[in-house]
Amino acid sequence: MQKRRFNVVQFLLNNSTIILFIVMFILFGLSSPRDANGFPRFWSPENMLNIVKQAAVFAGIIGVGMTFVLLTAGIDLSVGSNMYLSVVCAGLLMRSSGLEIVPALIVSLVVGTLFGAVNAFAIVRLKIIPFMTTLATLVIGRGLGTALTESRQIDFPERMIAFGQTQLFGVIPMPIIVFALVLIAAWFILTRTQFGRQVYAVGNDMEAAKKAGIDTDRTLAMVYIISGFCAGLAGFILASQLGGRVDRSFGETREFDAIAAAVLGGTSLFGGVGNVFGTVLGAVLIQMVGTGLQFNLVNLYLQPMVRAFIIFLAIFFDSLREANLKKMKRRFIRPLEARLEARRADAGD
Repeated sequence: MQKRRFNVVQFLLNNSTIILFIVMFILFGLSSPRDANGFPRFWSPENMLNIVKQAAVFAGIIGVGMTFVLLTAGIDLSVGSNMYLSVVCAGLLMRSSGLEIVPALIVSLVVGTLFGAVNAFAIVRLKIIPFMTTLATLVIGRGLGTALTESRQIDFPERMIAFGQTQLFGVIPMPIIVFALVLIAAWFILTRTQFGRQVYAVGNDMEAAKKAGIDTDRTLAMVYIISGFCAGLAGFILASQLGGRVDRSFGETREFDAIAAAVLGGTSLFGGVGNVFGTVLGAVLIQMVGTGLQFNLVNLYLQPMVRAFIIFLAIFFDSLREANLKKMKRRFIRPLEARLEARRADAGD
């Protein structure tokens, strides 16, 4: 039996995020300041917990929603504006009518879901490509939120701050709890339900999915609705972490963090490949880089450039993975076609 040769390039591409994660973890730890015992502060349990907490808020929850969209070869550029509009609606009601935390959270979720439904309608019914649709709703959502607030900052009641400081067993921060619940639900949907299998099928080959009897329009609509729901949830959680203050810049560029987290985690921009656990790793990696730059006192204005470079790396590795996958398919399909052709010739004789 012929042994399969170990392909170094393929191994590096398939595990690029894990390798990058380990390299960044070691580099930032070794270069960070030390505590009184000489232990790197970057590696302290408190900092590690804070990184996971921030990752859950800034990229994790919306990254999970973005994963659903990317699996169908779509994109949602409007999640940042969705976060802003959703939390603005909830905040205004909390201030004007004394709405409590749970009803306010429901308001944010409903607004976020409706926002996603608008995207779904434009993409599925009006047949506008996802990039243009969500680019338009990005501007519209931000404009609606600004109109509602008249460009003023919203200060939430004290109960919002108390909600943000909630901890399970006095140890686990509330954002990590919410993120874990979203992650488990997303994993179950994608791996244990018929809808999850349909999402992968649509992303792999839309026409083949239609021929197999899958309602592709319904599947596409649902992924944008799920993304909107996650954006509404993430907006409310993020507002509670920022001391209950929301201004016009709230949620800006978060769509890029979500895309980067998903793609770094192995979700392909071309659809059909990826999982939510990879998105978790990507979200933590992005936040770890941001925290590491702060520990090393990197210029504040240079930090967005580093984040942009990470997004570039994510897309670059994804393109290489896709090209490598196509190359391997050609290697497999061509010999198979040759064998079939030979069998047909023998049958003809």
